[in-house]
Amino acid sequence: MTRNPAPSNRRPPRATPSTAIVDNRSRTVGDFLSGHAVPGSLLSVVSAYFTIYGYGDIRHRLDEIGHLRFLYGDPRGVGALDPEEAEDKAFRLTAEGGLELAQALRQKPLARACARWIRQKADIRTVRRSNFLHGKMYHVAKADGEGTVSRETAALVGSSNFTRRGLGYGRSPNLELNLEVRHAADREPLLRWFNDLWRDRELTRDAKQDVLDALERLGRDHSPEFVYYKTLYHVLGDRLARQKESERLAGGVHLFDSRIWNHLYDFQQHGVISAINRLLVHNGCIVADSVGLGKTFTALGVIKYFESRNERVLVLCPSRLKANWLRYAAHTGQRSNPFLRDRFGYAVLAHTDLSRTVGMAGDIDLGGFNWSAFGLIVIDESHNFRNEGREKRDDDGNLISRSRYRRLLEEVLRDGARTKVLMLSATPVNTSLRDLRNQIYLMTEKRENAFRELGVGGVSSIFARAQKEFRKWEKSFADGGPRDKAVLLERLGPDFLAVLDAVTIARSRHHIRSYYPDFEKEHGAFPERAAPQNLHPPTDTRGELSYDQLHEVISKFRMAVYMPSQYVTDPTDLDEERRKLNFDQRDREKWLIGMIRVNLLKRLESSVDSFALT
Repeated sequence: MTRNPAPSNRRPPRATPSTAIVDNRSRTVGDFLSGHAVPGSLLSVVSAYFTIYGYGDIRHRLDEIGHLRFLYGDPRGVGALDPEEAEDKAFRLTAEGGLELAQALRQKPLARACARWIRQKADIRTVRRSNFLHGKMYHVAKADGEGTVSRETAALVGSSNFTRRGLGYGRSPNLELNLEVRHAADREPLLRWFNDLWRDRELTRDAKQDVLDALERLGRDHSPEFVYYKTLYHVLGDRLARQKESERLAGGVHLFDSRIWNHLYDFQQHGVISAINRLLVHNGCIVADSVGLGKTFTALGVIKYFESRNERVLVLCPSRLKANWLRYAAHTGQRSNPFLRDRFGYAVLAHTDLSRTVGMAGDIDLGGFNWSAFGLIVIDESHNFRNEGREKRDDDGNLISRSRYRRLLEEVLRDGARTKVLMLSATPVNTSLRDLRNQIYLMTEKRENAFRELGVGGVSSIFARAQKEFRKWEKSFADGGPRDKAVLLERLGPDFLAVLDAVTIARSRHHIRSYYPDFEKEHGAFPERAAPQNLHPPTDTRGELSYDQLHEVISKFRMAVYMPSQYVTDPTDLDEERRKLNFDQRDREKWLIGMIRVNLLKRLESSVDSFALT
């Protein structure tokens, strides 16, 4: 009778890998440690970093070892259990833009378990000098099944830190170069080298308590308030640092000593610093404060900053506003200028001057004017540049003329040195989000990837998606749904909001009252606009005039004398014109007759008798 042998607790002999190279591709450092760290083993490790996630990936083996001696190769790694650019953070933004919570959910219990394991089974030391010890080593002194340490050892030297990616785990493990030391004669001096470092009290110091303190912080339960403020710090920290740097630079060019700066209200000063920050970082800014909040003075503060840095400034404004801007320019010598001491030297041109290549604009000869010589362009009423317009070319394809928008983009902004763009408009969006996109194109010189550092895609695709979602939201409340702005903000998407926040400043009177509560106490309340009153005399005292009937009659007037194209027998030329311009003489006559009808009706503004006489 054949009896089955009794089961054995010993592992079967482990096949020796064909290569001694451990690079985290065909064979990982984690596999090496899991295979050699039998119960009761003694581990000696040198690494620049130690992370709880590295511990967690081979925890099933590490919990069974006898003891660990861990020597940090860099003292900065102590307490930074998840070092920069080394491991997944507790909350890590994935490449797809989502928030990965898998690591966060296991972080606290893993940190607590690691702390218990270190208290029981580990000693930790660190070298006293940074960038001094660069080697990485893993030495395992094995033990037999009863826990007695044997002379059998295993060792690995190379480049792998004790991190997830260093051990060969995670989504993208590091490609390392480690060599397994297979001869006992070589492993023994390797252990002596480690022991000499471990015992050298001048070169190393005890760091076990430092690591335990850091693990305690990592595993601690925090209040919701702390988590909220910590999140705000990480989200806004870079922006606050940039704004602080902008304030330092502004002080360095003596902006704070200027007349314009000391003339501004607090919220305007904050607007100036924010605008300067956006101009320096993103090359452009749209100040979209409500009417009456002093966008012109805010712009003057920004202009003073850049002129103090010896940069030339050009102001583009509607013709009706040129006198207002020229009032503050030093070369006009206006007595009503309260900022004469600031000596503003900017040039002023009208939007319409972009349509001309010759002639004079005040004392400026447009024929010889160098549009590309400015470091900052200030565009007042920038919503006038919300449409790109079209180029006109002759039959041979030669350029005849550009729209104002295209000339501004091609000849003013793209030519010459990089030009910053400050735009002022209380209504940057008139008909669609495309209006805002076209204005942002000016500051980015129409580069689609201009906001890549924000982690967003192309400008065109971002605004196309946002416009689509806006229309859906608009239709939902048009069909009787609630007009919920929170729903709209969620639909517009984080990419759109990130770009909007990066380049726009938009405050309202409600914003000023909320965030500058002492403003109205110190300077008086904002004026309240009275409701309009419609005052009119009775148009038709006998009730005989029907506006609908009047419109119907006027609409039937043919006005043939204004429509000669209707009598053209061969419309070939008209059809050719329409093919080229999508517009022809017939359209011109149609719109002319429409204006005549409107003017006819406008006679009613005078009186019914005037209309009858007409």
